Amino acid sequence: MADSPHIFEIDQNNYEQIVIQGSHRVPVLVDFWAGWCQPCQMLMPVLARLADEYQGRFILAKINTEEQQAIAAQFGIRSIPTVKLFKNGQPVDEFAGALPDNQIRAFLDKHLPRASDDNVTAAQERLLAGDTAGAMTLLQTAHTEDPANPRVLIAMAQAQAAGGDVDAAEQTLDTLPADEQQKTEVTRLRGQMYFDRIAIAADDGATLRARLDADANDSEARYRLAAHQVMDGDAEGAMENLLRLMQTDRKFGDDAARQALLKLFDMLGDDPAVTRYRARMFNLLH
Repeated sequence: MADSPHIFEIDQNNYEQIVIQGSHRVPVLVDFWAGWCQPCQMLMPVLARLADEYQGRFILAKINTEEQQAIAAQFGIRSIPTVKLFKNGQPVDEFAGALPDNQIRAFLDKHLPRASDDNVTAAQERLLAGDTAGAMTLLQTAHTEDPANPRVLIAMAQAQAAGGDVDAAEQTLDTLPADEQQKTEVTRLRGQMYFDRIAIAADDGATLRARLDADANDSEARYRLAAHQVMDGDAEGAMENLLRLMQTDRKFGDDAARQALLKLFDMLGDDPAVTRYRARMFNLLH
């Protein structure tokens, strides 16, 4: 194990190079352990075997918490074994305890590059170029070869939504495992499709603006214009229109403006604008 090119003992001298900088090149699995910890002794050979089996798809970094207390304290390690996965310089996932081999493999496979990811990347490039059909062909091939890759399904839903088949996109997302359903990119895609449905059934943006110029109280035009603004990347413009609609016609669509705002807040996540517009919505409600 000591001679493995995929396993490193970490201290203050090599932590930055191997864990932080190294995770920009390949995922780094950091095992926080101690010599007195029996579960750590059970887990360690399992991790070492997987590191060698995966042949460089991830690096195993071992941190003895008794000897490297400053590093352990930096990450608030209170129980061991704790295992954190680093990508692009940041911890992105973790587990605690001596999990069995199959659960660790499932944990790793959520994050490690897979052969089918190349088709996902190529399909996303096709989508950006407007070739939805070409993107779907690549993704269907990837799904046949690697049906367990959630990144293929997410990209497939993106392509289906871009092609206007929102129902199919939602059905594809519904097939994702429960933990994948909670990911930010899935939440954002579902939100995008929510607004796609509203916009698809509406006039174009210019026509909706003309309707509002003629009648500022045209609630339907304001609601559907907000959906177009979301599709066009103008989230703040959409929030302004939805707040205005809440103020002038709260009953429209059974409180549709508030529901759309909440969906948009979920889409935007930690965007600073969300804090401002949540406060404004609160003030309108109370």
